[in-house]
Amino acid sequence: MKVLIIGGGPSGLMCACKASERHEVILIEKNEKVGKKIYITGKGRCNVTNNCSTQEFINNVVTNPKFLYSSINNFTPQNVIEFFESSGVALVTERGNRVFPYSYHASDITKALVNNCIKNNVKINLNEEVLEVIKKDNKFIVKTDKKVYEVDKVVVATGGLAYPNTGSTGDGYKFARKMDIKVINQVPALVPLLIGDELPRELYNFTFKNVQISAKNNKNNKFLAKEFGELMTMKGALGGPIALTVSSLINGYDYHDIDLELDFKPSLTKEMLDARIKRDIEELKKKANSNAFILVRGLAPNGLIQLILKRTNIDSNLKIKLITQEHIDKIIETLKSFKLKYLGLESFNKAIVTKGGIDVKELNPQTMEIKKISGLFFVGEVIDVDAFTGGFNMQIALSTGFACGKSM
Repeated sequence: MKVLIIGGGPSGLMCACKASERHEVILIEKNEKVGKKIYITGKGRCNVTNNCSTQEFINNVVTNPKFLYSSINNFTPQNVIEFFESSGVALVTERGNRVFPYSYHASDITKALVNNCIKNNVKINLNEEVLEVIKKDNKFIVKTDKKVYEVDKVVVATGGLAYPNTGSTGDGYKFARKMDIKVINQVPALVPLLIGDELPRELYNFTFKNVQISAKNNKNNKFLAKEFGELMTMKGALGGPIALTVSSLINGYDYHDIDLELDFKPSLTKEMLDARIKRDIEELKKKANSNAFILVRGLAPNGLIQLILKRTNIDSNLKIKLITQEHIDKIIETLKSFKLKYLGLESFNKAIVTKGGIDVKELNPQTMEIKKISGLFFVGEVIDVDAFTGGFNMQIALSTGFACGKSM
């Protein structure tokens, strides 16, 4: 049997590894090399999976988690670790059970996948773009910019729309629509949040530790997300782990309906913060020329001080002895409920993954085969499944690719 796989990312390569154990496999990649997106995952270090239980894994899937039960159970995070270690790649587990190659070189992961393909005689064609996929009788006709193939089965592993410079330009969605397969609208996921409030230059690319970001639906006043951890402030945007997580929880909403708020002191209640500020004031009264600026400096980084004073309408030169309870209440409210104007999500150019894609109702969850078109499969990011950061999306790609290859 002849199998043709479109796309040389993690899902396509893993599918090729498994399917080639029994069948002739051709893998077509339009880039000059396979695994282009693998090279940039985890900032080039490649967070290949998360060493957690199956249920923990499912809990970190944002879209259609139930669909993934079968594929994740058949190729677990522990199976992924075993696969790469048996392929000669030493791995290391970091905070949050994130698994990386010990070398911190993403290329080691790609090489392991490619070497397994080569061992099984997979034919990898680079710099070749698939233009059309047609089902004819019991065969598939696949037209590329170089030739026409006739094969028994086709696997679409073209990725989503995130990082289009890696070749993820939505080709799989085009193939699906032409074959009357339902495709869910795509939006960026794990992407920075755009904000309208102009932050001071000192806060560009500034990392806050142990802060909380909240997103609320202003139509019903319900919280959609509350995330605690590391946040990066940029020009006109919020990034870092907690902002990316929030993006995946609110990307289905109109940005006009979302209110964003930061808590710079989430570990302190308002009462605790009040007591701390009063202690600071008593200490500062002992020092000459102490003022409101010096007081707030003990509570926030430099770039944030003037912004807090501006929002509270407190003169930075106000003498410590003149600070009242009203001033203290304003400072506390600003630190605990720092409101930001949300303007939506950054583009797919900045997104880690895509939300949306092939409707999972069209697919057999055990094989990734289209139910109404025998022999046609979709794997990886092209499917409407996505998860939080931490190696979960790479695991989805590998597990769905493995399920597809194994089913053959």
